[in-house]
Amino acid sequence: MKSFALGIILFLYSTAAHSQSGKEIVRSIYFGGGSWSISREQLVDLQKVVDGIKNLEFYEISVTSHTDNIGGKEFNEYLSHMRSQTVIDELVKMKVPQETIRYKDFDFTEPFFDNSNYEGRARNRRVDVIFTPITF
Repeated sequence: MKSFALGIILFLYSTAAHSQSGKEIVRSIYFGGGSWSISREQLVDLQKVVDGIKNLEFYEISVTSHTDNIGGKEFNEYLSHMRSQTVIDELVKMKVPQETIRYKDFDFTEPFFDNSNYEGRARNRRVDVIFTPITF
């Protein structure tokens, strides 16, 4: 239950704190430990973002995947890749052109939050989806 409640809090944080900043739009998708499954609520939120962007073909989409530091490097590299691939697959289902999506898997090598506590690890288990307008 604690994990579910923290997931909801992180989802709300993602929706509020990672909304539109200038023209770049960022959405973070959070995962349970060792998981690459995306919650329905987060998929609905991502779909709303995609639907809200006019002229999606004029955006570059970056998918960056992160993990916490639990488990070995090899497992976290695999987990990071599975998370980014799951998000990319969902974006393609949402009619985002795959050729506009770039990805980078960071595993636990570049944590943004403190991996020494539960909350920091939970916030590091994420994929950031960044929609950046292409400038001409």
